[in-house]
Amino acid sequence: MAEQLNLLSEGNIIPTALHTEMQQSYLEYAMSVIIGRALPDVRDGLKPVHRRILYAMYELGLTPDRPYRKCARVVGDVLGKYHPHGDQSVYDALVRLVQTFSSRYPLLDGHGNFGSVDDDPPAAMRYTETRLAPISNTAMLTEVGLATVDFAPNFDNSQQEPLVLPAQLPILLLNGSSGIAVGMATNIPPHNLNEVVDALIALIDRPEISLPELMQHLPGPDFPTGGQIIDTQGIIQAYETGRGLVTLRGVAQIEEIQPGRGRHRRSAIIVTELPFQVNKAAWIEKIADLSNQGRLEGIADLRDESDRDGMRVVIELKREGNPQKVLEQLYRQTVLQTNFGVILLAIVNGQPRQLSLIQLLQEFLNFREETLIRRYQHELDQAQTRSHIVEGLLAGLNDLDRLIDLLRQAPDGPTAKINLQTEFDLSDRQADALLAMPLRRLTGLERENLEREFQELSQRIQDLQTLLGSRHELLKALKKELRQLKRQFGDPRRTQILTDVPDLPVISTAEVDTPPDLPVMVEVSQKGYGRCLTSLARNSFVIPPQAKQQWQDAKKDYPIFQAPGQRQHTLYLVGSNGKAYSVPVAKIPLTERNQKGQPLQTLLPDSAQGEQLIQFWLEPATDAADSYPDFVLLTHQARIKRIPATELTGMNQRALQLIKLKDDDALDWVIPILPAQTLIVATSTSRILRFQGETIPIMSRTSAGVAAFKLGTQERIIGAIATSETTNLLLVTAQGYAKQISVNEVRPIHLGQLGTMTFKFTQPHDYVAGLVAVSPPFGAEVPEVGLVTNRERWQRITVDQIPCGHHASSIQIVSMEPEELVTQILPSS
Repeated sequence: MAEQLNLLSEGNIIPTALHTEMQQSYLEYAMSVIIGRALPDVRDGLKPVHRRILYAMYELGLTPDRPYRKCARVVGDVLGKYHPHGDQSVYDALVRLVQTFSSRYPLLDGHGNFGSVDDDPPAAMRYTETRLAPISNTAMLTEVGLATVDFAPNFDNSQQEPLVLPAQLPILLLNGSSGIAVGMATNIPPHNLNEVVDALIALIDRPEISLPELMQHLPGPDFPTGGQIIDTQGIIQAYETGRGLVTLRGVAQIEEIQPGRGRHRRSAIIVTELPFQVNKAAWIEKIADLSNQGRLEGIADLRDESDRDGMRVVIELKREGNPQKVLEQLYRQTVLQTNFGVILLAIVNGQPRQLSLIQLLQEFLNFREETLIRRYQHELDQAQTRSHIVEGLLAGLNDLDRLIDLLRQAPDGPTAKINLQTEFDLSDRQADALLAMPLRRLTGLERENLEREFQELSQRIQDLQTLLGSRHELLKALKKELRQLKRQFGDPRRTQILTDVPDLPVISTAEVDTPPDLPVMVEVSQKGYGRCLTSLARNSFVIPPQAKQQWQDAKKDYPIFQAPGQRQHTLYLVGSNGKAYSVPVAKIPLTERNQKGQPLQTLLPDSAQGEQLIQFWLEPATDAADSYPDFVLLTHQARIKRIPATELTGMNQRALQLIKLKDDDALDWVIPILPAQTLIVATSTSRILRFQGETIPIMSRTSAGVAAFKLGTQERIIGAIATSETTNLLLVTAQGYAKQISVNEVRPIHLGQLGTMTFKFTQPHDYVAGLVAVSPPFGAEVPEVGLVTNRERWQRITVDQIPCGHHASSIQIVSMEPEELVTQILPSS
């Protein structure tokens, strides 16, 4: 105690103000939390704990092709080498990297119980196993040993750890991130890999690109749990400023269910997707509490029928319950609709920064360009070193006799080395390599191998020097790498983005009172909405007639099917999976022309959800077989068959399989055909195949059909119609050229024959994009067709001036922008 007092008395006390010390200590603590724990790095998108987990597993060799290893072993390595914190915090971070409902692209592959969307806890680390996922192994760790990033000592100077991983993809955008630091927070939503890569390539090609143009490639977040984003204003604000509020909504649909034997059918709300980070069990409990308290009316029963194949929560309604009102209450009072607060905050050059979308993408591109330069420089150094050594080996082997004599006469190794350097003009390293060369390398075959290696090294050195000397070539290599990763790991979008909030799917009780013989116009839109119009006044064309000879924006929804009918009739639908569905017209809502209607998917069974609907037709509820005697089915691989309409009678809410499909095939065309009609099939190479209806065999619904004809390489079917012999066929190519040909000019054929070539292409790489039938002679009302392009533009075209005849030349009917192609031809209604 006396020594301590003496030390203090010798002037070792530094007086300081309490508020100054508190301020300095707090700032140091805050920066430690911000940089070292809570916020991700903009370059690899990882927090330090995640980075250390991935690198520790890389050092353990836990690649996707190796067996799983216990998570306890991984956690132990992370704690002992890099992250001296609690083991549970490390395991929690590891679990989140495995969970498919937390990460859009999980960086770890897990084996065992890692929790669920019901907030069930994961099993203890001694039970679960893990290894690196393919995307993290390929896109984050393959370059870590190529001097691409800097390393630093770990906490006890016993190991070296990377300060950042050489990520080849912007993981910060792909998986998102959330964290609360001192005085700031981050909340970055996940995105789709395909869209992010397209945005990066667009930014490379056009560094001055605007946000609206960039959002054509990257329209918004894509959450692992799917759901719907309501409106885009919040997305735009977040991408512009780094902060915004995005409204998320679960996916709900209306079904009629049979609660039990002998009970009446009743409506139910079926929820198949929830907003991101919503606890399903807690949400169901909240609904039950609200219903018991009388704050949520109209619910008779509540069941969770989810299984390993997907989520399905059934909210059974009372017979007097209104589905629209109940669904509105669910959106308003529960987290079936919630807000996601976007905060694009990340560490940039050691400092926290709030970034816009373009800034975030540009920071990643800057980092990726830097890592590529370091990688190519490292490879160049290694290639030049190896080339130098191989050149020395070849110099000695090219004069082998003199080499052997020199070595034989040398009294010792150092003398031999000096003599080699003098006689063969070798460097110190080349002489060492020549002396260390085993005798088997003296054979002729080994010499050939060395010469081949020297040539390959010379070419590689030249390629690397080109990449390092030209930024254009470097960026070209970067784009090639991004496209390869997109092909390898890309997947379809899961979250729908609704620019206009759709009408809530309802089965309106008011429609029960509408008379069954009420005349209506049944319409189905391009986006899958169905509606009934009480007026039979029809547009002259299925696309709204705002203009005729100028291009128009086609982003808005437009009808692709229109048919007059009655409320007692039935609408039939067929999906690309070969299944047919029926919807009573009475269930399709009556709307005005300015209303969108109801998504038809909400009126179909679960098996049809997400299925592409390819064909629609309207038939009366009775005597359906008298309307269309037969249906011709044609698949993507040109398999064909005919089934009678009696196969479709008596359909109920369940799907009806119309054709047996192979795994790599899909149903593309379902054509109602009358006895007097002929079937026309067109291909992209301008082949027209004309089949009489009786030449197509009638088969059962369980058959796979027969081969109609053989498709050539890169050839595909672009149209199939049933028409009379007096009509003309209008063909339009992708580059906007068109001609007509009479059906009579096409020779009837049997199955397996080649058909008639009808088009002579005037432009390279052109192909037929669509086929429609038009009926001459043209009177006062000249028929029109609509062309839709890959730029989402459309134009109306009159057909009377288009040349007609088998030997007639085609003409260009529309002017196209660079890389713009016609994708769809819509007939007049």
